[in-house]
Amino acid sequence: MPINEALDKARDLELDLVEVSPNSRPPVCRILDYGKFKYEQAKKDKLARKRQHSYQLKEMRYRPKIDDHDYTFKCKHVRAFLESGSKVRAYVMFRGRELAYTERGRHLLERVAKDMADIAVVDVQIKREGRNMSMILGPNAEILKQLREARPQAKESAADQPEAKPEAENEVDATENEPSTTSSE
Repeated sequence: MPINEALDKARDLELDLVEVSPNSRPPVCRILDYGKFKYEQAKKDKLARKRQHSYQLKEMRYRPKIDDHDYTFKCKHVRAFLESGSKVRAYVMFRGRELAYTERGRHLLERVAKDMADIAVVDVQIKREGRNMSMILGPNAEILKQLREARPQAKESAADQPEAKPEAENEVDATENEPSTTSSE
């Protein structure tokens, strides 16, 4: 349709002639309310920004000679970070003679990856950078989705159960324990 005809038709309908796709051949135009079009476009952009996935990179430092309890404690934190949707950079820091035994650090990071395999995937493989050896774990999208769906159900079931009130068996009257102060003048 020629431009003049489209402009006349838009004026008759009391709407605007808006060029929707200027780069295509031929350019695409629509007859519509421009204010409403801009509002809907802003709404779409806002929704796209809201759905855009952003993440934080958390770090967890290990040592080659880590004790089992310390290892499990740190792994609990790594698991919590992954469940919250963050990526985790796990690294082993070497000092002094420990640099001669870097295979211990590699085994430790492989153990972390194996222990977190149920909720995480290795985004960046193990690599050595100076005195550190690191890898980056990212949350497994499918497992993360299942966890997020399970949380509201768990909250609903907890809300259905009545709260247990603590029993006050050992209540003592406050006036019984206070020392009596009498003045005898």
